[in-house]
Amino acid sequence: MDLRVCSKKKTKRDVTKSVESSDFETSTVNSQVGNGCNEVLNRKRKLKQKPAEVASDVEVDSDGSREARIGYLSSLKASASTDSSHLKVFLAKVYELFWSQPPALMCKLTEYFAIALSQVSFRWVEMFKGAPFSMLIDVPLCYIPEPLYETSVHWIKQRDFDKLSAYVLWASTRILKDLPQQHTSSTSQLEFFVVLAMVLRTRPDTLIRVSYQLRTRPIWQGQDALLVLVWTMAQASQVDLSVGLYSWANNLLPLVGNIKCCSPQSVDLILQSVENILSNPEAETILVNGVVRDGDWLIPPTSFEILVRLTFPLSSERVKTTERFEAIYPLLKKVALAPGCNAMEEIFELSLKLLVVEGNPVLAKEATEIAIWLLTENADCFEQWEILYKENLEASVALLKKLVEEWKDHSLKLISTPSDTLTLNRAMTSFRLESKNAISEGAANPSLYKEADKSCNVILRRLERTTVTTAMLLAAAGATTAATALILSFR
Repeated sequence: MDLRVCSKKKTKRDVTKSVESSDFETSTVNSQVGNGCNEVLNRKRKLKQKPAEVASDVEVDSDGSREARIGYLSSLKASASTDSSHLKVFLAKVYELFWSQPPALMCKLTEYFAIALSQVSFRWVEMFKGAPFSMLIDVPLCYIPEPLYETSVHWIKQRDFDKLSAYVLWASTRILKDLPQQHTSSTSQLEFFVVLAMVLRTRPDTLIRVSYQLRTRPIWQGQDALLVLVWTMAQASQVDLSVGLYSWANNLLPLVGNIKCCSPQSVDLILQSVENILSNPEAETILVNGVVRDGDWLIPPTSFEILVRLTFPLSSERVKTTERFEAIYPLLKKVALAPGCNAMEEIFELSLKLLVVEGNPVLAKEATEIAIWLLTENADCFEQWEILYKENLEASVALLKKLVEEWKDHSLKLISTPSDTLTLNRAMTSFRLESKNAISEGAANPSLYKEADKSCNVILRRLERTTVTTAMLLAAAGATTAATALILSFR
């Protein structure tokens, strides 16, 4: 499809639709947001007037104030040479009239572009039919003159964060509600796309604020919702990779996990969105260092589990997209397990669960590697293991065996400090005690407890030998130092 803007007459729109309120606003403010933005739609009907009539129109607002209409709006062209002085005058007037009604300010900016772009036909939903993802990101902002864009962004930066977040939720929901009409007509809400993109690129963190609503509200389910979600996240990702990945991991990846409800086309679109984020040359540095955003993990444990399962499926369940997940997995794993992430204990718990997935040795191998890495990096995981030992007995036995087999590879990290050595010793002693008690009490699976006890005993003996060897080396070093000092004293 040719994505260039074309000029066609817009059809009449129904302006009586209710506006969904935002959880971030009081009922009074909700009314202001809804009424102010519905004016955008009402005023577009006036464009049936001749340009001269629009230019001279003066309208009385509901609060009694009189707002001079700016004739420039009816004849704006998407030209790089367009002067932004008229927009500056418009916004100055808006602030003068509505400074006490913050929710109305963004709606007035939307109104400006509603009138300015009233003659533009924008079949947004058609863009996703064969167009490259990279091309979708800048639509429709690529058609907005730079002076207008810069003036608008400057205005947005001065707005309250909570009101911007409310606008993001309201505008995106409005777009979603009107998408079905685009399948059958040439009407659009181009102004909402334009201003929403500006807000998301100016304050990308507003997307995190509304992430929960976009994930849980019934309206945000289905293919149309996915298109809007992908587009909004792409806008935020342009200026903040962490926000983009956070939104992807929390809102899009779970959709792929529910493969029965996600078509191949949807999976492809979701993968394109994260591939676009990770293609940034600085992605690894930014994302690994930004592991936590506003108190939340970029990739929470639940999402990481989905990612691991999709990357390491049963051999009989591999699909074309599996290779794409394999390609992005190493970097996303680094982000999920990055230093400073306090989700390690939760991830250790899920690794025990994945360790014993029947018939999937590849997944079990990856889960084992994750579990051992966590034990070497965070001694608190041993305490977590003690809590989970009995209810994850089979996984614990497998993990203990692997520690015995690969002791030479991991022992230096496991006992790098006296404190770490004590933690490991305590955990193995605890496991042996639990195993012996379970066997004596006639618990189920006595053979597993016996295997666990055997592995624990091997590790404890190795710890003892290591401790003795270390003590001998320290003693020898001390003796050497003393002898050297004695010789020097004689000299």
